[in-house]
Amino acid sequence: MKRRALHRAVFTLAAVYNLLWGLYAAVDPQWLFRFAGMPPMNQPALFACLGMVIGVYGLLYAEVARRPEHGFALAAVGLLGKVLGPIGLALLILRGEWPAATLVLCLTNDFIWWVPFGLYLWDAWPHYRRTFSPA
Repeated sequence: MKRRALHRAVFTLAAVYNLLWGLYAAVDPQWLFRFAGMPPMNQPALFACLGMVIGVYGLLYAEVARRPEHGFALAAVGLLGKVLGPIGLALLILRGEWPAATLVLCLTNDFIWWVPFGLYLWDAWPHYRRTFSPA
């Protein structure tokens, strides 16, 4: 696979990042609300649950790092979340429901991963496409 070492490094970093972010969100689910100057959530377990989901993505990214030739679908789902998440947050901000300071979520969770995930998908596509060919 083209740029295999780069892709392994990126997905290893993504795995560690997601696992740590998920753990932190579970331990301190009010951090974003304090950071953005918002009132505390009345149901912090919801943000802790989001942390759990983000952490689980870390396990998937670790699998992509382990076997980059076979991670296209996992990485595609990951990138889709990294595109849809900011769209949802933008709607909250545009409607005035959340302050712009909450964009910090997208900086580290989404935007910085768009190019490396996209590059990986470009390089992994031929391997994935071959799985649809008759043997």
